[in-house]
Amino acid sequence: MTELSERLSALLPAAALREPAPAYLEEPRGRWHGRAAAVVAPGSTGEVADLLRLCSETGTPVIPYGGGTGLVGGQLTETDPAPLILSLERMKAVRAFDTEAGTMTVEAGAILSDIHAAAEAEDWIFPLTLASQGSARLGGLLATNAGGVNVIRYGNARDLVLGIEAVLADGTVVNALSPLRKNNTGYDIRHLLIGSEGTLGVITAASLRLFPKPAATGAAMMVVPSPEAALALLRMAQTRIGAAISAFELMSREGFDFLAEVGPETRQPFADHPDWAVLIDLGMGAGGDPAGALEDLFAEAFEAGLVSDGVIAQSEAQRAEFWALRENIPAANRRIGAVSSHDISVPVAAIPRFIAEAPGRIGAIAEFRLNCFGHMGDGNLHYNVFPMPGKSRADHENQRDAIKRAVHDLVMELGGSVSAEHGVGRLKVDDLERYGDPGKLMAMRAIKAALDPKGILNPGAVLRG
Repeated sequence: MTELSERLSALLPAAALREPAPAYLEEPRGRWHGRAAAVVAPGSTGEVADLLRLCSETGTPVIPYGGGTGLVGGQLTETDPAPLILSLERMKAVRAFDTEAGTMTVEAGAILSDIHAAAEAEDWIFPLTLASQGSARLGGLLATNAGGVNVIRYGNARDLVLGIEAVLADGTVVNALSPLRKNNTGYDIRHLLIGSEGTLGVITAASLRLFPKPAATGAAMMVVPSPEAALALLRMAQTRIGAAISAFELMSREGFDFLAEVGPETRQPFADHPDWAVLIDLGMGAGGDPAGALEDLFAEAFEAGLVSDGVIAQSEAQRAEFWALRENIPAANRRIGAVSSHDISVPVAAIPRFIAEAPGRIGAIAEFRLNCFGHMGDGNLHYNVFPMPGKSRADHENQRDAIKRAVHDLVMELGGSVSAEHGVGRLKVDDLERYGDPGKLMAMRAIKAALDPKGILNPGAVLRG
């Protein structure tokens, strides 16, 4: 037993000690495999504070670990020295629920789908929704400022948090869990920690903002001739329906084709796969008529030449089928095997230009299949590059960096971001240095040095060494 293991055994109960199983050392795409000097799962904020004091004293690197669903390598490292992996999996309690104010205080290890269930049991919703919600944990979602499908209506994770509890690198506990909507008392530590990817502190709990559960919901899939038409349809929908739009998702033919080719098996609404389609989701109050609103929207859009076909959900089950199709596209992508995947955002008005210009830049490198889908309402696209049939991503391994550079250069020319909702992690540190504003990077390094002077918190993530 190492000295660190001995001290951990003396500091924590046996229930907090874990074997460094593969689940803690792999990421979903299988591209990296991490290392661990130890894996611990504290059961309280006090135990997290004790752990960080020990790690600060010994200079032991710490990687906070949520659900392990991150796609940018923020939850593992391959470098020396091997880190202590701090899993929040045992801290998953709902500490408080205010049914009058619509707030709940939840520990960082809670799984997102469990948070949804707890809110809905009291006739509220927590609207952060994404494909990995059955395994993603709150701490990781806040650490990366996750987005998901409902950003157009409810905002990113940052917009859904009223207060934060966290532990800093030296073991200091920051208790800023107040659910107040207005609280101007100095620097907002909450927003500093959200999106910091565990490099400034370990989030242990949060006060969450809830919303009334819509009395009526509806969805439609509509075929559009082009991304330009999809953008015009979005504007028409916002004018006609307004804030009731919960999501507006853009999907390309390749997504439909991949699902038919490799699964998972999903019922598709159109016999012929469209080049482009949108999924529109609505949530309305009592007396609202989502199906009627979508029918009127389709009629107007058809007259304007913005849509050529469509299916309006006639039941909650059919609405769920539409969402299953959208949420299974990433699974199909993984089965095909992307050469290079990109989580980018551009100004909404620039989406058609990006989609028009990107294939030419990538095609100058080699011939590929392109699957473009994402959250059109907030400008976030998942733009993924795949080998042609008969080839594998291994055949293009030496072209991955050139592909990424071509995509990201165009994104930056259009005033966008190379990391929309997945974070920087270790995968995009070079991109942040290449494209980031020098003044912002200087401020980030100064904040890191002030809050984590020994550099023990998730070293190598976001900022280089």
